[in-house]
Amino acid sequence: MSTLTRAELTVHTPTEGRATWWREAVIYQVYPRSFADGDGDGIGDLPGITARLDHLAALGVDAVWLSPFYRSPQADAGYDVADYRDVDPLFGTLADADALLARAHDLGLRVIVDLVPNHTSDEHEWFAAALAAGPGSPERARYIFREGNGETGEEPPNNWESVFGGPAWTRVRDRADAPGSAWAEDGQWYLHLFDSKQPDLDWENPEVRAELEDVLRFWLDRGVDGFRVDVAHGLVKAAGLPDWAGHVSMVEGAEDAGDTDPEPPAVRSPEGHHAHPPMFDQEGVHEIYRDWHRVLAEYPGDRVLVAEAWVDPVERLARYVRADEMHQAFNFAFLVSPWHAPELRDVIARSYRANDAVGAPTTWVLSNHDVVRHASRLGLARTGKGPNGIGATDPQPDAELGLRRARAATLLMLGLPGSAYLYQGEELGLPEHTELPDETRQDPAFFRTGGAERGRDGCRVPLPWEQDAPGFGFSPTGRTWLPQPSEWADLAADTQSGRPGSTLELYRETLRLRAELGLGLGSMSWSAGHATSPDVVAFVTTGAAEVLVLTNLGDTDVALPAGWSVLVASGPLGEGAGGEATTVPADTTVWARRS
Repeated sequence: MSTLTRAELTVHTPTEGRATWWREAVIYQVYPRSFADGDGDGIGDLPGITARLDHLAALGVDAVWLSPFYRSPQADAGYDVADYRDVDPLFGTLADADALLARAHDLGLRVIVDLVPNHTSDEHEWFAAALAAGPGSPERARYIFREGNGETGEEPPNNWESVFGGPAWTRVRDRADAPGSAWAEDGQWYLHLFDSKQPDLDWENPEVRAELEDVLRFWLDRGVDGFRVDVAHGLVKAAGLPDWAGHVSMVEGAEDAGDTDPEPPAVRSPEGHHAHPPMFDQEGVHEIYRDWHRVLAEYPGDRVLVAEAWVDPVERLARYVRADEMHQAFNFAFLVSPWHAPELRDVIARSYRANDAVGAPTTWVLSNHDVVRHASRLGLARTGKGPNGIGATDPQPDAELGLRRARAATLLMLGLPGSAYLYQGEELGLPEHTELPDETRQDPAFFRTGGAERGRDGCRVPLPWEQDAPGFGFSPTGRTWLPQPSEWADLAADTQSGRPGSTLELYRETLRLRAELGLGLGSMSWSAGHATSPDVVAFVTTGAAEVLVLTNLGDTDVALPAGWSVLVASGPLGEGAGGEATTVPADTTVWARRS
């Protein structure tokens, strides 16, 4: 094994100047439908969230990100927005939103809300007006309507596919509500990169830009601390909407060890080669985010923009977080990395190089509402992003292995300088619900693919709060909009709180140490003794103290280097011969401090 100099080993040095909260924040994603139900209808809501905010404060996170709670027909669980300035009655009222913000701020928690600017619901007043006004109208110019191909316009305007499966175009006359209407003979098509009930906005239209800036101000005036921007890479399309030989899907991504350059899961380029897709990551998106940055800068308190941008490579993703654009961008290349030491080291190093070059933090994430939970994903025979959902007849993850690796992966992630996102329930070690009956599924990806993709419902199941309560305490009536696995009883929050070794207590202790030792704003360098190991990822993060983070991804125990004392470990540790050294078993991470 070669010996590297410290200069060669150092991969991240913190940015000079005033520290801002989002550079080191740990942010917790709340999926409102599934966090806590206050009114007993079986669907989570804003009062339910407010009542459980103490759990997040005790966990030790810095902020909360709320997935959409806007008025919506719920064709895609709220990512089909009918009114950006109102709360859907399913979740409560604007007064409930204000109460949630106030309580969160009282607890020292910042609040980030989801913004869905790529598309609206087809029940948004703008789209209803567009259908009524007809071809060539200013109302239609807010969306992407086009004439079809073929002799009578019977073919879509181009060959783009929906991320959820099927064509990305719907003809107006083919809509279920077309017969008998004034536009039943309308031959135009409209673009929807997702479901047909989610028409894409045309961001070349100044009216669209002005409207969404006004939406930003509406929520900033109510006190939100920032926005997570859905499909941030998709707002602008290539001029002329050219055909593309690639493929879009929810399920792509690196799954095999050896694939060190994973593609975004929504894009598969022709013949496996990278090709710039005309519907994503166009240059024009950056002008939009520079405008938004200026809007947020008018408000006090370091408000933030967070990009959900499946963009590859990481050097191109870093362009979204240049100093005058967004503040954070989810590191999906890290999320989809297989459980393989060389690949993890590579994506970490490349991410730091790319983000340090633009003065931005790297934003780490392992799970969210769109992917199989990492406690299950890491228990599959092939690790990486994994499939889009798991069904009862699919190969099942090894639950014990998956949880052991998930705990190790989380400690590795939280030891890295930068910001980090947690997905609700991962602090309980929740696995994916892999045996949901098909008749209970609600994800449009399941229906648009005829069940070929199981969809995302398995990671969206309501949380278990109380072991012995109906619905595990999710709802006062015991109702839950998706069924919970019976084995979640042993994972309920009340059974884990105060129990040594539980996943909940592991998260609490790790987050406490991370804040106490200032790891989020620290520098990072690889451990020289493990820099090229095929089985170990090891680095030193220097904040208020030097902390060694060592993850064993191999099959045999690894000795902790001499001179380091254990701070926290993801699982039980062992002893070497004669008890002379602490050993780190397979699929385990340890944090240690110099003795």
